[in-house]
Amino acid sequence: MRAMRHFTALATAAGLLGAACGGTTATPSAAPSAATNAPTVTKTLNIGFTNSQTGAQRVASTKQTEGIKLWVDQVTKAGGIKLKDGTVLMPKITFYDDGSATDRVQQLYTKLINDDKVDFLLSPYSSGLVKAAAVVSEQNGKVMITAGGADDATMEQGFKYIYQVYTPASKYLTGAIDLIGKLDPSIKKIAIVNEKDSFSTSVVQAAQPYATGKGFQVVLSEGYDTGTKDFAPFINKIIAAAPDAIVGGGHFDDGTTFAKQLYEKKVNARVIALLVAPPEPTFADIGDAAQFIIGPSQWETQVKYSAEAAKSANLPYYGLTAKDFTDRYTTKYSAPPSYHSAGGYAAGQVLQKALEDAGSTDPEKVRAALDKMDLMLFYGHVKFSTDAKTHGKQIAHDMVYVQWQKDSYTNRLATQIVWPPEAKSADAQLRK
Repeated sequence: MRAMRHFTALATAAGLLGAACGGTTATPSAAPSAATNAPTVTKTLNIGFTNSQTGAQRVASTKQTEGIKLWVDQVTKAGGIKLKDGTVLMPKITFYDDGSATDRVQQLYTKLINDDKVDFLLSPYSSGLVKAAAVVSEQNGKVMITAGGADDATMEQGFKYIYQVYTPASKYLTGAIDLIGKLDPSIKKIAIVNEKDSFSTSVVQAAQPYATGKGFQVVLSEGYDTGTKDFAPFINKIIAAAPDAIVGGGHFDDGTTFAKQLYEKKVNARVIALLVAPPEPTFADIGDAAQFIIGPSQWETQVKYSAEAAKSANLPYYGLTAKDFTDRYTTKYSAPPSYHSAGGYAAGQVLQKALEDAGSTDPEKVRAALDKMDLMLFYGHVKFSTDAKTHGKQIAHDMVYVQWQKDSYTNRLATQIVWPPEAKSADAQLRK
């Protein structure tokens, strides 16, 4: 067993509550509760999860963990999570390296529950690992907030204790297909090439009928095994099918390799939209191969979620702004956050708000608070299904779509939000 890592939040001066807090409500209560004068009782809140310090998911998982750690930092600086009865919860995170392996995830989540006695759980990164963790969490009646898992199938099993922050996979590429139709109405032929894991399969199973319903012809639909490094057989089929656009992909490593090999083989497609990899800042490391690639993102630094936006949507706003999150993350990690980073922080915020609303760490009261949650964070709108079959599935959060473009002045690659129209920071461009 690899060494366990602890990240323990220690209480700081109570006067830090306010501007420093990463999870305070925008509108304080009109009057203090009777519990205000009660003696303060400080308790440790033990939160467990696994991350992928090694293996295929290490890049995105590291970003997600950084977001979680930043949330813990902010809660610590604010003096902890305050409950109505005067209790102060100081978060401590306990996590292990799952090696990007599902069997290890199940072993470690069992350990977190039985040996480490965690109070609540966050998820690992990637839909396959989330699914493995969800089964263990549900069997043990432990509330788990998932970030990094978008697979619809996981959230359609009637789970009672699992709550999904991400937009479900079935919505990942529908916006990209809408964008293709608006960007160039002459585009008619689409090729779909995707990883054969549960998440990516869920995405394309929804995207393919959506595309045909929009009048596109799917000229190729192929799956590849997880861990594929050589995409030549698939690229040869793509060239033979002569599509106008290519959509699909899977996760970071395969998506990055696929994009690079499409560029090297000079595949002539006017639009390429891939899952997971393009929104990650290090996607730019492949150089010109990244230019014009589009990717769906759960969150980007340019988003405009705010108290004003929440008011317009008739929603309460909770916590810090997108700019504050970006600034604090960049200061701590000397790099901009990705949507994986935002998802990790948002998962912590969701748990924090549920605890505050419940006024308790009792899992049934926290579940009831999560079921009622309907608000806007820096991350966007969050609301969970309460239907029996899809309980806990995310039903409010929307995707944005980014494209790597070169700045006309610096000639440097950067991402721009290109869809939906109301969120875009630049117009989408066709590949040249």
